[in-house]
Amino acid sequence: MPSSNTILAGLAGLANEYRWLAIAIHVYIGALVVLAAAGRLRSKKIAAILIALPLLSVSILAWLSGNPFNGALFAVFAVALLALAIRLPAGDIQFAPAPVAMAGFALLFFGWIYPHFLENANFISYLYSAPTGIIPCPTLSVVIGLTLIAGSFQSRPWGFVAAGAGLFYGLFGALRLGVSLDWFLAAGAAGLLGYVMAKGSTAFKSASSRSNSASRSTE
Repeated sequence: MPSSNTILAGLAGLANEYRWLAIAIHVYIGALVVLAAAGRLRSKKIAAILIALPLLSVSILAWLSGNPFNGALFAVFAVALLALAIRLPAGDIQFAPAPVAMAGFALLFFGWIYPHFLENANFISYLYSAPTGIIPCPTLSVVIGLTLIAGSFQSRPWGFVAAGAGLFYGLFGALRLGVSLDWFLAAGAAGLLGYVMAKGSTAFKSASSRSNSASRSTE
């Protein structure tokens, strides 16, 4: 495995070379949040597919930069979440209870501004060009944050995949690369894992059934 300095240099290179793409992904994520809040993005199946897509950009850029490890892992994460999204039952997004949603918004904001790797950047720059959708940890923070807000889409497998990815990269970043910011990602991933384990499959199925019934009653 490459040294920590080599890995960090590669991540910094991606974050700075593809700032234009990071800006576009910020616009994309912001649009998803606004549409969901306005009730214009209601289908949890479509929302889940759209949330998983930034993982593909991380995979593609990792392959292009000569990092097959991240490229392969993020391809697996993206394909797994997209497959789970396609299999979600029909129904509207059911937002999590307020404390869980607040934790989700905190993770979303953390991934949105992720204050690391950019050269000659101030806080304002990170607000719109942090390397979300470019490198692993901020991207996973956004995905996990949105997953928490959406109540894991009433899917334990979705929650387990997202939490597993976040725990691995959060701990790897904090312990192996020395990026202390990534402890926040690890904590958020652990929180998501605890949430889906506490809810249980029966509770998720009941919530999904209620959502489907409500959707049918409005048709």
